[in-house]
Amino acid sequence: MKKYTVAFTPEAEEQLAELYGYIAERTSSATALRFTSAIVDYCDTLQDFPHRGTQRDDVRPGLRISHYKRNTAIAFAVDDASAEVTIIGIFYGGRNYLALLAP
Repeated sequence: MKKYTVAFTPEAEEQLAELYGYIAERTSSATALRFTSAIVDYCDTLQDFPHRGTQRDDVRPGLRISHYKRNTAIAFAVDDASAEVTIIGIFYGGRNYLALLAP
């Protein structure tokens, strides 16, 4: 089985940092680090199972959405030719991520 590489866009990295800040402000930095690190670990599992989640070509061609712990949506695209998964966005809570991802 082919192993894919996982890369985060600058926007996804920024969203992850914002999520860290949001959680740290409301709980603790240790809790925020545990949660955001777990999201990164979850994204890394896409190396072996890149076609996980729901395909959402209706929103954006090639878009896939997976959820982490029900309250975090992870938007990504899979390029089978280059064996790369690109994490496009990480959306926490009730954010309207579909509107943000539409072209």
